[in-house]
Amino acid sequence: MTEDTGVSAQLRALLPRAHAPYSGVRVACAVESTDGALHFGVNVENAAYPQGLCAEASAIAAAVTAGAGRLRRVYIAASLPGEVWPCGGCRQKIWEFAEAGCEVVTFPPQGEAARQPIETLLPAGFRLDPAAARRS
Repeated sequence: MTEDTGVSAQLRALLPRAHAPYSGVRVACAVESTDGALHFGVNVENAAYPQGLCAEASAIAAAVTAGAGRLRRVYIAASLPGEVWPCGGCRQKIWEFAEAGCEVVTFPPQGEAARQPIETLLPAGFRLDPAAARRS
């Protein structure tokens, strides 16, 4: 079993835990920190629609809570057919914590995993300089 197969199986097992009563779309995500630890999240919808939480944001929050710094890889599985990539807001959230070349991997229900570096998914991504922000 390859590493991808193991992570894909873990994410597929988490899909039923997603709270998606409105869209019916279930998403599970794992983010891998630079120390190799995996942190998991699922999407959590809310009746006040914009207040929901994407699986990627949920996994990143779990990583930050656990003390992770940078992200090496992001894995995504969804209940939809085909490849599912992070929304624009989640691409920015990933960018905030990504090391250079952070790989985003999506597992379609059938077929091979697809991969893109975050720099391809979010060209010219935006970062503030925290040191400069503290000085002002």
